[in-house]
Amino acid sequence: MTATAAPSPILPGATIGFLGGGQLGRMTAFAARSMGYDIQVLDPEAACATRPVASRTITATYDDVEAAISLASECNVVTLEIEQIHPDVLDAVAARCALRPGREPVYIIQDRIRQKQWLAAQGFPLGRFVAATRASDIADAVSTFGPCIAKSTHGGYDGRGQVRLREAAQGADAWDALGARACLVEQMVDIHYEISVLVARSPSGAVAVYPPSRNHHTSGVLTWAVVPAVISDAMTVRAQSLAKAVAERIGIVGLLAVECFVTTAGELLVNELAPRPHNTYHHSERGVATSQFEQLVRAICDLPLGATDVFAPSAIANLLGDVWLQDTAPNTSHALAIPGTRLHLYGKAGARAGRKMGHLSAIGTDAQDALGRVLESYRRLSPGTVASFDVHEPVLAHVTS
Repeated sequence: MTATAAPSPILPGATIGFLGGGQLGRMTAFAARSMGYDIQVLDPEAACATRPVASRTITATYDDVEAAISLASECNVVTLEIEQIHPDVLDAVAARCALRPGREPVYIIQDRIRQKQWLAAQGFPLGRFVAATRASDIADAVSTFGPCIAKSTHGGYDGRGQVRLREAAQGADAWDALGARACLVEQMVDIHYEISVLVARSPSGAVAVYPPSRNHHTSGVLTWAVVPAVISDAMTVRAQSLAKAVAERIGIVGLLAVECFVTTAGELLVNELAPRPHNTYHHSERGVATSQFEQLVRAICDLPLGATDVFAPSAIANLLGDVWLQDTAPNTSHALAIPGTRLHLYGKAGARAGRKMGHLSAIGTDAQDALGRVLESYRRLSPGTVASFDVHEPVLAHVTS
């Protein structure tokens, strides 16, 4: 039997390609540039956020096989910053260069029903769900489970493509609103708090697991995230072990974010997976030894993975387009007068309600202090949006469950 050759590191000077040129690509590209890599990107928007950082930008849709071949032909490795890449494109890229995180993990994750069914088949803890193929399936689920949330199978990030239901009679309207041939229906659970765990895995099989991030959402959109998560050591170990097991089982090469609910009964349930950098770990640039963006470069290039120790408590608050749609312009100077804060803008043209335009970050003496600083900075930046977004400062009492 012939032994399989060990992967060879892809060293600085090589070219990394990105399928997707949004803010995640932009921030990863900055990290890659600082390490000496060239960058190329494919994105449907000519003025995508990653364009200023890339030496070559291909404007094409995510199902354009010829454009993907053109990208792969000039790259040593191709990664992605959005899941919704057509399988034919993934196959075409993989036939020409290293595709990381890999075709199969992306295929599983990019469809919510397929993702949930895979997680269930592997025995990972989940809330109750059904795959609905007609309106009556939604109604039946609400009748059986009680309050539910129906989600589109593809896309639908940041609260879009979701319908909350409390009565079976709402099933037909939800089906029409989602406009799909199938949707995922999940039983609503009594959430105590939300966390995520980021896992990095290299082609050589090395694994690095980040400390859990404590997260808060408003209308399905992340409002803030903070690390340390201020949870029990036992829950930290459980969450990290769960995320690592999912990453290894699905065979990810790169990053996997595992979003989880902790219920009022103390259950740890997987919510969703993301095979890419994640909004809940933007604070890793400020307070963790290796940012998620540098870690992705290390992982896909098979370099030694970086340390994930928290050296400073850190937090982020998302900035949506609503900030720029107020009668009063954002007061950047007033916001950044809070010690320890930074402003991160994504270079997107055309602010609109709900569109992620950037984030604020802060470090502090502890998690409560870091979160307080970043939320105060937000309140100063855009007083007009405070009423619409949940940016009050919670008390992060240590959660023992």
